[in-house]
Amino acid sequence: MKNLEKNIDPFESIQKILKKSCDILNVSCDLYEILKEPQRVIEVNIPVKMDNGKIKIFRGYRSQHCDVIGPFKGGIRFHQNVNRNEIKALSMWMSLKCSANHLPYGGAKGGIVVDVNELSENELEKLSRGYVREIYKYIGDRFDIPAPDVNTNEKIMAWMLDEYINLTGNNNIATFTGKSLEFGGSYGRREATGVGVSHITRESLKKLDIDIKKSKIAIEGFGNVGSNTALSLQKMGANIVSISEFDKEYGVYTIYNEEGFDVEDLVSYFEKNKSLLNYENKKFLVEKEFSSLDVDVLIPCALENSITEENAKNVKAKLIVEGANGPVNYMADKILEEKNVIIVPDILANAGGVIASYFEWIQNISGMDMTKDEVLNRLEYKILFAYDGILKTREKYNVSLRLASYIYSVERIYKSLKLRSRI
Repeated sequence: MKNLEKNIDPFESIQKILKKSCDILNVSCDLYEILKEPQRVIEVNIPVKMDNGKIKIFRGYRSQHCDVIGPFKGGIRFHQNVNRNEIKALSMWMSLKCSANHLPYGGAKGGIVVDVNELSENELEKLSRGYVREIYKYIGDRFDIPAPDVNTNEKIMAWMLDEYINLTGNNNIATFTGKSLEFGGSYGRREATGVGVSHITRESLKKLDIDIKKSKIAIEGFGNVGSNTALSLQKMGANIVSISEFDKEYGVYTIYNEEGFDVEDLVSYFEKNKSLLNYENKKFLVEKEFSSLDVDVLIPCALENSITEENAKNVKAKLIVEGANGPVNYMADKILEEKNVIIVPDILANAGGVIASYFEWIQNISGMDMTKDEVLNRLEYKILFAYDGILKTREKYNVSLRLASYIYSVERIYKSLKLRSRI
């Protein structure tokens, strides 16, 4: 699904629902004033000597929203559409996500305006290290802990951490999470976001009295989150009938199989070919058909604003689980609520990644390792504990699940601000 409404600003959207949450809680108006803007936004220009010998300047950002609960935490994305307001909004989402899931973190987010497909590996490494050179004074294991996000991965985290160590002389691997196992990473971290999405999907289907083994699910995006969501749901018995993906030459495409895909085969094919365009056991759908598929669940796992006012009108799914950050925009949210579509919001649904990052951070600080099963079992406990609290908040205030999650999160931040005499 395309971003059909580019004028929808995710920063304005999150401010609106944040204000509504504060109003419903009926707490000091100072709370919204504190939370409506990040504490700090860092904007940098990163010079990179390209392979052709010329210097090119890349724009980068790091937004640090609120550290009242703990050090800042949030990923770094490399994408051509990165902008200041997007990064600010994403840092606010991280504050709310960490609070909702009872993690001792505040929210942050970083990004660089770049099309990674246009860089060689040498240029990508120089850019990654250059970004750290510009922001290293503002990060650290007890201040701000970055992690991977869109188009960044374990290798990029290794380059960044190595540059941080070289600059500071501080060999503290807890400064970054989402690392490879060989460089202080955690078992289960790679699968964690998708596994968390699958647990929330399973529990939400139960609430709707839908047997997961009879459910039909469509997933947008087949990167790390989408593929691991699909794999985990298939193990639970769900039928993954459609995948929407992006190909640089073809654009957005959607494949469909009414009987359900063999997800392990799909993942293997995608890893080998970097595309599902020529996968045999499928039929193509036109792009706009994805949102209107007759399925039980839509799981958007790509970028924000993929479900808009235009395509929300055609949604037939009973449940949307936000594997990405902000995939349902503000106007679409209203339309879907009127249609009684249940939306499990991003700050709950895709929290598995930051929960597993928290476990990685703990392991790095303590020197004690966890097995993959320990990480994923603890992840399930934490995310379902948060889900239960948000469901109770929804019943208490008679609001949507999204608004309930914000209220639940904001109330916890408010209590921390009060305890620390900041409000």
